[in-house]
Parts: sequence; C-alpha cells; structure tokens
Amino acid sequence: MPVRLKKLIGMFLLVALVIIYALVASIFAVAQLSESGPWVHFLFFLLSGLLWVLPAMGIIKWLMLEPRAKR
Repeated sequence: MPVRLKKLIGMFLLVALVIIYALVASIFAVAQLSESGPWVHFLFFLLSGLLWVLPAMGIIKWLMLEPRAKR
C-alpha cells in the first residue's frame, strides 16, 4: 500500500475513533452517571479520557510499519 494512502486512511481512522469514542463515552456518562457523585464523575472522565489512547496507539503503530519490499 502506498505510504500516502496509508496515512490518509490512518488519519480518517483516528478522527473517526475520537468522534465515536467521545459520543459513546458521553452517552454512557449521561445514561449511567446522572445520580453519581463528583468523585465518580471525575474518575470516569479521567479513565475514559485516557482510554482512547490504546486504540489510537494501535492505529499509529500500523501507520509506522515499514512497507514490505517488493520481490
């Protein structure tokens, strides 16, 4: 796969990941945490704010893979 195409796909994947993850985390917070205290909110948003990094790291590692040499 050409490097430019791979970077374009990776960019769209990262943007989609952030948007979808933020929507899901917000919907979950509104639905489940409405009666919770401030410490539960703090911990949820701290963890959910850091958790998106794991799938993003996978996408970035895929982007950093060297293309296979043509035989």
